[in-house]
Amino acid sequence: MEYLVTLAEEQQFTRAAAVCGVSQSGLSAAIRSLEEEFGTSLFTRTTRRVVATDAGRALLPFAREMLTQAAAGRDAVVRATRQLSGRLRVGAEQCLGVVDVPPLLERFHRRYPLVDIHFVQAGSHELAAQVRAGDLDVAFVATTDHLASMSPAELGQRPLVLLVPPTDPLATSSRVEWEQLRERDFIDFRESWGVRTLTDAAFAAHGITRRVPCTVDDIHTLLDLIHRGLGIALVPQHVAAKPQAAGLVTVALPPEETPVWVVSAIASGTAEPAALRLLEILDVDAQACGVDGAACVDAAAEEPETSAAVVPTVSVTTA
Repeated sequence: MEYLVTLAEEQQFTRAAAVCGVSQSGLSAAIRSLEEEFGTSLFTRTTRRVVATDAGRALLPFAREMLTQAAAGRDAVVRATRQLSGRLRVGAEQCLGVVDVPPLLERFHRRYPLVDIHFVQAGSHELAAQVRAGDLDVAFVATTDHLASMSPAELGQRPLVLLVPPTDPLATSSRVEWEQLRERDFIDFRESWGVRTLTDAAFAAHGITRRVPCTVDDIHTLLDLIHRGLGIALVPQHVAAKPQAAGLVTVALPPEETPVWVVSAIASGTAEPAALRLLEILDVDAQACGVDGAACVDAAAEEPETSAAVVPTVSVTTA
């Protein structure tokens, strides 16, 4: 049922297999076995995506309910056998895509209702500094800079893509060269965001200058400004698939020169015991914190095994 739900959300075998932590061939075989058991196709497979059939859509609510009941059962057992109190200080950058933090915190709260949860949202560099200082127990960040002392565990990756309004001269291109971005007006995040560091480094590496007249602290504001023709932006791939980005045009960068946005979990060496319990839930129940469903649909071809962004099993050891 977990495979069924994930494939319906991701609409791509490679991504669904990564989310579930299984091989693509294993997930495909499981879905085929399920279809044989029901005697009907649950998904329509095309060269670009996988879509649930009427039968598949009819089964989805029951599959989700089964997963919810299974999770509730595990939580009930944990509450009865592993009481935990204290506090949990968590931070995350906005819209990470490969991990959805609010459902993860909800899951933790159901298991450990006596733990006092404190949550903060900020840029990745700010969060890393707070973890390093012991002000946060665990954080979910989108940067690889200076994380070695906090035992980072990579959760997933996304390539950067260019987002432009439909009236932009680049909107008719399937791919853009870096030189075409010279002296363009960009909308970007503050320097505390991991993606800003990644973007600045990419432009510097190619010797390209750009203008950043609009700086934001919110993804939806960034998308709104692009819609209004105030600039273009480099964003992680899943951001370009958000409903708020509908109407904007996604343009690929040269494949061999495309920056990769990496999401990791980091933990403080003085983290509260509750932090390890949170990461255990992330490890054992990756589906509970999953990928942002339809927001992460990949338009790549389906059946062939690829090296698309993988969400590996999480294992975090505090420094």
